[in-house]
Amino acid sequence: MIPLLRARGHTVVAPDLPCDDDSVGLTQYTDVVLKAIGYLTDLIVVAQSLGGFTAPLVCARVPVELLVLVAAMVPAPGESGDDWWTNTGFPRSDRPFDIKEIFFHDVPPDVTAEAFRRGEKEQSGTPMKEPWPLKQWPDVPTRFVLCRQDRFFPPEFLRRVVQERLGITPDEIDGGHLPALSHPDALVNRLEAYRLEIM
Repeated sequence: MIPLLRARGHTVVAPDLPCDDDSVGLTQYTDVVLKAIGYLTDLIVVAQSLGGFTAPLVCARVPVELLVLVAAMVPAPGESGDDWWTNTGFPRSDRPFDIKEIFFHDVPPDVTAEAFRRGEKEQSGTPMKEPWPLKQWPDVPTRFVLCRQDRFFPPEFLRRVVQERLGITPDEIDGGHLPALSHPDALVNRLEAYRLEIM
């Protein structure tokens, strides 16, 4: 998505979070994002999946024009990531977890091969154990992109969670849990539409 966004004239920052480091958690994740942002202004923060726990913390510390959550977890005040699954009524499955079947089922084969060639960092459990520190959702316009073929966060589940926790109706696009890899054009078009709404 980075070249697609830059082709539209946007400055893009994609922080590499230290997700494989057991000694760091949400505060350090937030610090990494803020350092990457530097002195940039007129920010639109986009977060996917577990990034839903970090992105609002960024919005609470710097001025942000818009927060966009993509197939993301929506935390409640004081809730840990570990508790989120039960608290939201996440529909657990007894089937063995297959990362290619769940996350990459609609990603083009060459992109999937490249992703696995690069290797995936193991996500530390440390940030999942921390209570989400905000007392309320940050005062920033928020949009949610739901993926209709998401096999990890089923659409009917996320529609309910987003409505209950954010009080908004998610916008929907085709794609699984990784739309930045499977449907980058559609996601970029959606982000651009959001940007034009707030101008």
